[in-house]
Amino acid sequence: MHLSVRRQTDPPQNTNYEEDIIYVTKHNKWILNCIGIWPTVLKGMGKFLPKVVIGFSNLVPFFTIVQCLLYIILEEKNPLLRLRFCSLAWYSSINLMKYWALIARKLDIEYCIKWVQTDWKQVKFQRNRMLMLKYGKIGRDLTIYSAVFMYSAGMCYITIMQYAMRMSLKENNRTIRILVYPIYSGLFDTQKSPVYEIMYVFQCIYAFICISVTVGCCGLAALFATHVCGQIDVVISQLDDLVDGTFSKKSSNPNTRLMEIVKHHIRILKFSAMIETVLQEVCFFDFVGTTLLICSLQYLCIADLQYNNKIGLATYSMLLIAFTFNMILLCYIGNLLMEKSTSVGISCYMIEWYRLPGKTMQDLILIIAMSNSPAKISAGRIFLLSLPAFGNIMKTSFAYLNFVRKTIVV
Repeated sequence: MHLSVRRQTDPPQNTNYEEDIIYVTKHNKWILNCIGIWPTVLKGMGKFLPKVVIGFSNLVPFFTIVQCLLYIILEEKNPLLRLRFCSLAWYSSINLMKYWALIARKLDIEYCIKWVQTDWKQVKFQRNRMLMLKYGKIGRDLTIYSAVFMYSAGMCYITIMQYAMRMSLKENNRTIRILVYPIYSGLFDTQKSPVYEIMYVFQCIYAFICISVTVGCCGLAALFATHVCGQIDVVISQLDDLVDGTFSKKSSNPNTRLMEIVKHHIRILKFSAMIETVLQEVCFFDFVGTTLLICSLQYLCIADLQYNNKIGLATYSMLLIAFTFNMILLCYIGNLLMEKSTSVGISCYMIEWYRLPGKTMQDLILIIAMSNSPAKISAGRIFLLSLPAFGNIMKTSFAYLNFVRKTIVV
């Protein structure tokens, strides 16, 4: 059940709200539009376009996963190559489940985006707008960092690794054309043209979809969490003004000012609960999938190092860095949200509360108590996304790495 977006139909108080909204959401909009998740207002036949994009973005990964599994089960016998392709199948499956989670939460995502837009419209003071822009820039930058690392690593894999595999595998002085995502020969003969070229273009599209899903999840978390942080900074600025009421235009009564602060704080807590609900499944799949994927990439780097496969080592190292960095970003976003939400209680104590009326001083205790239960982003309500959680991910991946090394001899 959706929460009500307060004052959604009220006239905007921030005259620059359109530029501000575009500034903080532009990159997320580009990425999520590519996979049909971003809410769009289209008319006529165009209103079916997001559904067509979603259908196509489901069909391509599903086809690739089935082909990969058939090849692993029926054709490939080399344990090391099986591990390589199993890692691909694992990442593809997890990524598809993340995409399904986004589709299932599409209406909630649209609701949260409208909530963010409403908050930007209702900014009253320029100082509050600057506080929100400060964290809006952080969310925008985090999305850009994730996109740069993930798209760079993904495109290197689908191009450089493809070239290396094609040139290194030969039989009877004839180049065997291999694709980075294996194709079961019982269905397609990729040695013939234009089948090979068609399948390669198909796999490039698939790689773009997978990376867009990964970056889109991180971008949504960054957008919503940093928006909450900006709103919390606005509440803190209101608390700093509680005693003297310098910026308050409505009332000189501290009880009235405190009432506005509490209303704003409750609104933030409701939005925080909403984004945790929206992101919990996505973050869970990301948490589990990235842990095992980092383990596999570590092992593949070790194997390529021993076989002196420089191109493979460089490509897998880039993928390892990209996925590790993307997980760091998610954990940093969760950690930032928790730390910022607890700062409201600290700010309550740091103001000159002793100058307030006795009843108002007692009401501050409720705000302090609420800040002791910070807003958070959880992975399926099992793990909290935080920097300590990232340390646990790395320790778990190293434990899996030791198991794989003992099971498969390089």
